[in-house]
Amino acid sequence: MDRNQFTGLFLIMLIMVGSFFLLQPSKDEIKKEKERAHADSLRRIGINKTPAVKDTALAVKNNTTVDSALLKTPFGAATVGTEQLVTLENKDLKLQVSTVGGRIYSAELNNFQTFDKKPLVLFDGKDNHFGFKFKAGGKVLNTNDLHFTSVSNQNGALTMRLSYSPTQYVDYVYTLPSEGYKVALDVKPTGVEGITNIGESITLNWDASLKKLEKDIKMERQYSGVYYHNTDGDVDYLTETKDDTKQLPTDKKLNWVAFKQHFFSSVLTAKSGFGKTTVAQSTDLASADIKQMKADVTVQADGQGSFPMEFYFIPNKFDVLKKQDDGLQLEKLIYLGWGPLKYINRFAVLPVFNFLQQFGWNMGIIILALTFLLKLVLSPLTFKSYLSMAKMRVLKPEMDDIKAKVGEDNPTLLQQEYLKLYRKAGVNPLGGCLPLLLQMPIVIAFFRFFPSLFELRGQSFLWMHDLSTYDTLLTFAPLPILGWTHISAMCLLMTISTLIYTYFNNQISGASGQMKYIGYISPLIFFGVLNSYPAGLNYYYFLANMMTFAQQYVIRLMVDDKKIHAQIQENKNKPEDKKKKTGFSARLEEVMRAQQAAQAQQKKK
Repeated sequence: MDRNQFTGLFLIMLIMVGSFFLLQPSKDEIKKEKERAHADSLRRIGINKTPAVKDTALAVKNNTTVDSALLKTPFGAATVGTEQLVTLENKDLKLQVSTVGGRIYSAELNNFQTFDKKPLVLFDGKDNHFGFKFKAGGKVLNTNDLHFTSVSNQNGALTMRLSYSPTQYVDYVYTLPSEGYKVALDVKPTGVEGITNIGESITLNWDASLKKLEKDIKMERQYSGVYYHNTDGDVDYLTETKDDTKQLPTDKKLNWVAFKQHFFSSVLTAKSGFGKTTVAQSTDLASADIKQMKADVTVQADGQGSFPMEFYFIPNKFDVLKKQDDGLQLEKLIYLGWGPLKYINRFAVLPVFNFLQQFGWNMGIIILALTFLLKLVLSPLTFKSYLSMAKMRVLKPEMDDIKAKVGEDNPTLLQQEYLKLYRKAGVNPLGGCLPLLLQMPIVIAFFRFFPSLFELRGQSFLWMHDLSTYDTLLTFAPLPILGWTHISAMCLLMTISTLIYTYFNNQISGASGQMKYIGYISPLIFFGVLNSYPAGLNYYYFLANMMTFAQQYVIRLMVDDKKIHAQIQENKNKPEDKKKKTGFSARLEEVMRAQQAAQAQQKKK
């Protein structure tokens, strides 16, 4: 490189570095861009921010002409005012109800905290709305934008009133029992039939920007979404990993719609069910909130012209959800897996876990006991798998001899010779795999069970401060591509134990060649996947590996390779007609013969 080239490159680098520092946005510009991105996210699912009430009130105050004209319009007096918050509280819930829209402004669960020990507030602020549109005096009004007044607040009952006149109004009547997570809401129009179009049904617009409550925002977003339950008992949900909007079929009414977070939910239900419904969700990655969720639901009036509904602001704890009345099946908010996995978790794992909880043990001890019981139940399959692998290991020298004689050029013939050896020895080549395959649904069921288990939230064990999220051994700047910011100690222990298990498993099965190393790849992949998963899940997998080592040690003391070899030789000496041929081996042998015949025919051509 000559001097001119070096000078040119140096100047280019100087310009790039200077541009980076001189052209980077200021803190105010970054803040404005984040606010714009947040507004765009809300707009994607149709959420509009509440107008600035103080600005409206100031404009009216400074202009008496506008003030006078405005007051003469239908509900004109309700369009101005100053927002106030009214508290409605019981043992479990603290609700702030706003005079703007008469809606629940914030919902706090008294007996829980966020991961960083702050009050647990599901949502609050002006990004949350609940109301309906109606026509009055030729104008379309939205209760979200109108001012209510608190006319009664005693004994757990709060009435927020939207007034047209002393005898014409719309009441939101909230009723909160002395304990529990349910608050009733009755929308009661009185004397407004002639001045509004409020009739047999209203369409409520409910939306909320849900707060971050857990340590790992990525995992919390993964387990948060809009759920809904129809009158047939079916539960469905919007895809949790992407923005989505869905207009639901009108052939079935809905029992409830829920804004579900990882461990807590906000649920809206109506006694008459919901008719036409549209649900939506979006994620603003620039926001500290989890997701923005929205539901437009149609509610039918009861016999008195009111619209009775109920809210639940509730933890996603199976027994708490199941205890709620009216057959709502709120426990279906907890996703326990698909197909058979759901039934394994619901009717096997969960009852055993609940039984162990009765002893008052630490959650780490309960997981240990649960793993031990599971291994005990599956021990017959483990023994059968080990015995089958031991037989294959004893046969390996003879298989190597066959391979040397036949060669690798004719794999069909080689497999046929192997099958003959298996049949003579009375060995099933898949005997070691089938028991493991039967155990796989349980292993996968636990993969879904532990991340959804509310009982692990905030529970510590050893160095793990919270079993419902990852524990941290090391933290660092985000890695390129992977995006990791930490290494989980329990995930690392789980991975190391799996690699050791793979090593000993190869010794037992006599695996060689490529098969010997394939087993080492899976644990490394799982480390990448499970590094951000709950410490409780990795702890279970670690315990399962440790107990498998113990099982294999005991089984090895019970199984004698010499006896297995003698049994195989005895089987080989039996007359051919007395040997059992399994349906699988017979079909496999038939396929091999067909392949060999096809190859012979091909050679003739």
